[in-house]
Amino acid sequence: MAGALDDKGIEDAAILLMSLGEEEAAEVFKLLAPKEVQRLGETIARLKTVPRGRVEQVIEKFDSAAQMDSMLVNDTDEYVKSVLRKALGEDKANLLIDRILQGSDTTGIESLKWMDAQSVAELLRNEHPQIVAAILVHLEFDQAAEVLKQLGERHRNEVMVRIATLDGIQPSALKDLNEVMSKVLAGGDRMKKSNLGGIKTAAEILNMLGTAVETSVLDFVREADGELAQKIMDNMFTFDDLEKIDDKGFQSLLKEVQTDQLVLALKAASPELREKVFRNMSSRAAESLREDLESRGPVRLSEVEAEQKEMLKIVRRLVDEGQIVLAGGGDEQLV
Repeated sequence: MAGALDDKGIEDAAILLMSLGEEEAAEVFKLLAPKEVQRLGETIARLKTVPRGRVEQVIEKFDSAAQMDSMLVNDTDEYVKSVLRKALGEDKANLLIDRILQGSDTTGIESLKWMDAQSVAELLRNEHPQIVAAILVHLEFDQAAEVLKQLGERHRNEVMVRIATLDGIQPSALKDLNEVMSKVLAGGDRMKKSNLGGIKTAAEILNMLGTAVETSVLDFVREADGELAQKIMDNMFTFDDLEKIDDKGFQSLLKEVQTDQLVLALKAASPELREKVFRNMSSRAAESLREDLESRGPVRLSEVEAEQKEMLKIVRRLVDEGQIVLAGGGDEQLV
């Protein structure tokens, strides 16, 4: 249901942009993230004709929402800082604040987010692993993983070691990167040290790389630093770790997953995880899923891993939203 609502929202936005005209729509697109532009563009391309009633409905909905908008605070940056510090305390809030507000100071990195992984890899192929690591930690985890796949094995492994040991990026370092990459990165004297990189980032990117590459990277890290490799593994969340999610959180996950996606993802799942899935469904749905699993013929391992990664992305989103708690994955123990 949530997926359908998201699709309808995207479609509404696409219809609204089409009704604005090219010039106005172009101005809106300039303010969107790459993935948002891609999704809206795909939706617009698919909408060959739209009933007049639907267009009027979308415009009325937007007009109603626009009339309700108002400037609530004069300085949103300061408001975010104040609220987060009161809610989370100084230390935890500062970690989030740097990530939330740094975008205005690192606009140059946005240029990489519009590029395909192969192009980014070509751009970075001859750079020192430390520079590559400093750049990749600014990208989305899945994009960073795709870039790493394009690099040679040794280069990839060395970059991952540096990502795992990266302890923030100083403003002067970002400024140097900006010069080296010819405006690919942007830095400023006023920028605070960014809390990017580290064990968790390395683990998140490894989660996206696939089993074969993941094993190669971890073997390399283990040879260089066995303790570091173990710390990375401790922070990785694999598909089989879904079994550790409590039933309430697991049910939230299942609501977000389509049946076809679940069937593929479970093809290589452990018997224990399959049983957990069945246990958190209605008896009728569980029986139907069992039949689908039995009737589904052999599938490529890459297809199974792709669906498992998509489910892990959903898990991470639900964790961020507070709908799922990963036992052992945070700073505090559960009691």
